[in-house]
Amino acid sequence: MEYQDIKLEKGRGIAKIIINRPPLNVLTLNTIKEMNDALKKLKEDSEVKVVVIRGSGDRAFCAGVDVKAHLGDKLPMMLEEFGQLFKSLREVGKPTIAVVNGVALGGGCEVVAGCDVAIASEKAQLGQPEIKLGVNPPPASVIFPRTIGMKKAFELILTGETVDAQEAQRIGLVNKVVPDGELDRAADEFVSRFLDKSGYILGMTREAIYKVREIGDFDKAMDMMTYLSRGIMESQDAVEGLTSFLEKRKPVWRNK
Repeated sequence: MEYQDIKLEKGRGIAKIIINRPPLNVLTLNTIKEMNDALKKLKEDSEVKVVVIRGSGDRAFCAGVDVKAHLGDKLPMMLEEFGQLFKSLREVGKPTIAVVNGVALGGGCEVVAGCDVAIASEKAQLGQPEIKLGVNPPPASVIFPRTIGMKKAFELILTGETVDAQEAQRIGLVNKVVPDGELDRAADEFVSRFLDKSGYILGMTREAIYKVREIGDFDKAMDMMTYLSRGIMESQDAVEGLTSFLEKRKPVWRNK
C-alpha cells in the first residue's frame, strides 16, 4: 500500500511511522486508516524490533483529529477507526516509542499515551482540549487513568488544559525530556537501547506486562506472571541468553 498521509520507514530493526501532514500533522480518517494498516503490517514483520511514531516537521507531533471528522456521517467511522488505532498499538507486539517534537493535542496526545514509552522535546506541549469544544476524548478516558492516575486524568480531561514537557514527564505521560536541538540524537540513543535485545523476548515480555496489568487481584496477577514467565524463560532465545552469559560471549538471537 502506498501511503498518502504517513511515511513508513524501516531499517536496522526499527520501523518509523511518520505522520506526514505538516505543519500540524492533523489526523484525518485516511491518516488513521493508514496508521492502522502500517501497524498491522509491522505486527507480522519479524525483522522489526521497535516501532517509533513521530510527526513530520518541527512544530507538531500531532495537533489532533480533524474537527470535521467529528460531525455528521463521518463521526461513527472516525470513532471506530480511531479506537482501532489504540488496539493496533497494543497488538503490534513490539515496543512502541513516541517521539514528541512539538505540540501533541487531542488525538495526538492520546497517541503519545497509547505508546509504551515516549521521549519529548522540552518545547512540547501536551493536552486534551476536547472538552472546550463540547466533546470528550475516548482513548484518553481509557488510557489516562491507567497511566497517570484518576485524579490527574480527571484534571487534564475535564479542564482541557495543556501541560509542558516537564510536567508531562513528572506525571508519567512521557519518559524523558531533552533540549529541542537534541531530540533526534536523543531519540536515536533511546531507541538503540532496545536493539541488542531479542525481538521475541521484547515482545513476549511486553505482552506479559499488559496481560497482568488488567488483573486486579495481586495473587492472581503473580500466578499469571509466573505462568507467562515460564513460557518466556523456556524459549530458545532465553536459553541462548543465559547460556551466552555463562560462556562469556554475545548471544545469537533466533527470534523464537
